[in-house]
Amino acid sequence: MALFFFFYLSSSALALNDISGSNEENSTVSKERIVKVSLQNQAVYVLDRGKVIFVAPCTVGKSGHPTPKGVFHIIAKSIKKRSHSYGFWVKGNDIRATENPSQAPPGGPWEYVGYPMPYWVEFAPGYGFHEGFVWTTPRTHGCIRLHGKSAIEFFNLVSIGTKIQIADSFPEDLTIGKHLKRPRDELLPDPPPQFMISEEAFEKPWEF
Repeated sequence: MALFFFFYLSSSALALNDISGSNEENSTVSKERIVKVSLQNQAVYVLDRGKVIFVAPCTVGKSGHPTPKGVFHIIAKSIKKRSHSYGFWVKGNDIRATENPSQAPPGGPWEYVGYPMPYWVEFAPGYGFHEGFVWTTPRTHGCIRLHGKSAIEFFNLVSIGTKIQIADSFPEDLTIGKHLKRPRDELLPDPPPQFMISEEAFEKPWEF
């Protein structure tokens, strides 16, 4: 099981940690709540009225697929989300990973199943936070991956309209984010493809 580490620094946040998640907007989310994403430190910070209430390691976009920098707002949330850009071609027990869902392998018929992105929090078209494997180096196609239960906690801490700031670094990197412990998911074997195409990928935190 990969290790992960996240903080709750405010008791008020504890009331929001229902690990089942929700598609409903939480009316208790403060309008003064903001999210900061440090690309260099690969860390996500949630602040409420200037106080850090959550911090977790993340994985950001790799070379050629950078995570966009700037100021954004959450535009959509969904517990069950699959990628339209990369995933798997499936024919019976034959499952093949693909980054080109527009072109099926020969010998069809094939069914395309997008890569699972549980607890999707979208901040720009095609870009969002979601549960996934957190590496110590940039790895994604531009999205921001959070590990296991921390993805669920983050999902419950934000709402449509929450402000997102993404930059190379933030002052929090030198304080609360300085000694952030990180998963080493790059050391784990790839998850079973049968798991990735199933509904089970959305039913519990990923632990392999």
